[in-house]
Amino acid sequence: MSFPSIEIPEPVLEIARKLEDAGFEAWCVGGNLRDALLQHPHSDYDIATSATPAQVQKLFPRTVEVGIKYGTVGVLDRTRQLHEVTTFRRDVSTDGRHAVVAYGVTLEEDLARRDFTINALAYHPLRQEWRDPFDGAGDLANHLVRAVGDPVQRFREDYLRILRAVRFSARFDFTIDPLTWEAAKAAASDLTGLSAERVRDEWFKSLRTARSVTQLLMLWVHVGAARLWIPELELARPSQKAFPDPPLGNRDPVLLTALVCPSPVAVLRRLKASNAEIDRAAGLERGPEEPRALDQLSVRRWLADVGPAAGDLSALWVLRHGGEAPWSAAMAEIRRRRDPLTRADLAIHGDDLKELGIQGPRIGETLATLLDRVLDDPTLNTRESLLAIARKSR
Repeated sequence: MSFPSIEIPEPVLEIARKLEDAGFEAWCVGGNLRDALLQHPHSDYDIATSATPAQVQKLFPRTVEVGIKYGTVGVLDRTRQLHEVTTFRRDVSTDGRHAVVAYGVTLEEDLARRDFTINALAYHPLRQEWRDPFDGAGDLANHLVRAVGDPVQRFREDYLRILRAVRFSARFDFTIDPLTWEAAKAAASDLTGLSAERVRDEWFKSLRTARSVTQLLMLWVHVGAARLWIPELELARPSQKAFPDPPLGNRDPVLLTALVCPSPVAVLRRLKASNAEIDRAAGLERGPEEPRALDQLSVRRWLADVGPAAGDLSALWVLRHGGEAPWSAAMAEIRRRRDPLTRADLAIHGDDLKELGIQGPRIGETLATLLDRVLDDPTLNTRESLLAIARKSR
């Protein structure tokens, strides 16, 4: 692969110029260089520098300590957009999750601590000069994910790199280098030492970016990660039906987890997802998955039954089958008319029933009866009609 000159945003150039004018090295690094060479969409460029975090903070008036423990300072440009500037560093020690780093190293030493060759590229934004000490460009051309140096050591430094290897393979449809793959499988048992939050974030990123979700699942299973963190993937595999891959840029990890796992609530709880995400998964599990029929009465009763989960259930049907959910038109019309679907939508409420002399548990029972009637016939949802029905039910 030949090395082109790439267009660097002016705010990044300004940061690089200021660092270089002060006597420090400044190189663009990170995944955006990889994506630029692959001609994939990308946004900002991270900067690696010989300046220490304290020197970066002294040089720039507006900074944020985004990861100063690991050498990263966020520099705010004139529009207050943040750009990460990280000091050249090497790992002094690591427990497989967190590293203690030291500064005062060269660019080549900094690149040598990175995970994969395709991420160990550097580009000087002012001189248009590339550094590629581990032939990352060659691996990009050969569609290969390969660890920098000794793969056993790379994974020992941070076991999350096993899941990152899988993510890059699934995202770019790259093969994982055989030595890297064997080292990943051998180290997979140590994935249990990672925090659930880090595993969740990697799972979500992978679902959002994989060209083939099915291929991603197989990689998780074969590398040994599924057995430890999402065993539901192994259980679902024999009976799993083929499904069309949803378009990139429109991936919902909660829906995709429900698509590929029989119990998404258990998975998301294990991965310490947010309460909102777990609640959504619970709505998908409760179902029912679809209306009994496609007429408006059946769809209206289904909407009342599933509540806020209706949108997710419809989207899940689309993920499984493609096209559009058969009840979409009826659902859209019901929502356009704002047909009553809950007790809160009724034209009368508990206080109105109390005025009729209805007390205690009978209030809830009466409201349930009224909702049942207006689900059958939304035109009954007027104050007069509902009060008349309520009087008869006393």
